[in-house]
Amino acid sequence: MNCPKDKTPLETHPVHGVQVDECPHCRGFWFGEDELRKAKDAADPDLRWLDFDLWSDSDALSAEWSSRKCPQCGITMMRIVYDETEVTVDYCPDAHGIWLDKGEFEAIVAALEKEVVTKEASEYVSASLNEARELFAGEDGFVSEWKDFLTVTRLLQYRVLAENPRLADMLVALNRSNPLK
Repeated sequence: MNCPKDKTPLETHPVHGVQVDECPHCRGFWFGEDELRKAKDAADPDLRWLDFDLWSDSDALSAEWSSRKCPQCGITMMRIVYDETEVTVDYCPDAHGIWLDKGEFEAIVAALEKEVVTKEASEYVSASLNEARELFAGEDGFVSEWKDFLTVTRLLQYRVLAENPRLADMLVALNRSNPLK
């Protein structure tokens, strides 16, 4: 396969343990099916429950035809600018993969990390309920959905304590005075 940006032959390299195709010239990445999710999850396990689903919120994105061709099938790719991330990705409409220019993978991870730290407790409650539903109806299997649920509930606990420092102080004091230690 050749780079959709500069036609250089792509080489396989690991990105957070996931083997993806990289252009040795422009340093862009071709993520095949599900490789972007796997690399994102490996980059920061607290993000595993957040799906960077480009197509889940049509109001948050704008799509247009790209000048680039899919390195796998050769058809013209689409470009999506995703909401406030300022990340533009090229994707194959036949779902062969996603092309990210140099630095865009890191920008996606940073945007998702910002989302995690800026969510309010009420948003984590909703996310926890959604993850609980996915335990039974999710596509990724029970173990994966269970890990997502545990991650969200842990982040909910952190957010509740961050938003309520007096509660955090009381819990610490209670723990220190625990006679059963």
